[in-house]
Amino acid sequence: MHFDPNAVQMSRLLSIKTGGCAEDCGYCSQSAHYPTGLKASKLMEVEKVLGEARKAKDAGATRYCMGAAWRSPKDRDMETLVAMVEGVKALGMETCMTLGMLTDEQAHDFAKAGLDYYNHNIDTSEHFYPEIITTRTFEDRLNTLETVRMAGIKVCAGGILGMGETIDDRISMLLTLANLPVPPESVPINQLIPITGSKLANAKPVDPLDFIRTIALARILMPTSHLRLSAGRTEMSDEMQALCFFAGANSIFIGDTLLTADNPGEDHDTALFNRLGISPMPLEPAVG
Repeated sequence: MHFDPNAVQMSRLLSIKTGGCAEDCGYCSQSAHYPTGLKASKLMEVEKVLGEARKAKDAGATRYCMGAAWRSPKDRDMETLVAMVEGVKALGMETCMTLGMLTDEQAHDFAKAGLDYYNHNIDTSEHFYPEIITTRTFEDRLNTLETVRMAGIKVCAGGILGMGETIDDRISMLLTLANLPVPPESVPINQLIPITGSKLANAKPVDPLDFIRTIALARILMPTSHLRLSAGRTEMSDEMQALCFFAGANSIFIGDTLLTADNPGEDHDTALFNRLGISPMPLEPAVG
């Protein structure tokens, strides 16, 4: 057994730079290609990010994830981003960032700062991918994961269900992740939240049992990975979430927002965990 079956790892996700993204990801509210009505914002100041991190730690989060709506970070912003990583690490939390594609130099700068995880989802199967995104290739995403891994940073990579993909696409996505030289340490599985104005605004919802089956397959294929029940939980019943946990999910995002989407609040999660006999997973001890 790789994990305590009655424990769930809790992370908090903050958008440190919102909207105005040059990518055309069909599911995203932050793409500048679609009239989603989201107002773009500049990169947050370090102290404001750290203030939110303190609140997240007080709420029980052990990992703090910072996301920016970029194709890739600009070198001029690296000093600020590194300061965010160092500041969150100083609070005694694990750190994660999702900023788009990275150069080798940027990845090594983040590794030197102590970044624990880097998120870069592959989103779907290689076959279905061009139906969702045209401004970045599937190979670009795999290359970014390799860049992160070679820098010594743990990989967080998953996908989204409900974009019109087939069951075979979902299986292919999971097999791609599981067959990486080292499987991702963290695998977020998202349920599409249809965004008004986006390419996938009218996508057909994924069947709850199909979603749960995908969680179960991910757990079988990647037994040592944290499997995160990510975006879309507000549309899931307590019963569906419970079955996801029983099928192998063992991580969630806490807080009432995920980047720009709604998320169940801590009170609801606490009540559900109490009903299921689930406890927060303690922070893993540092190695070395």
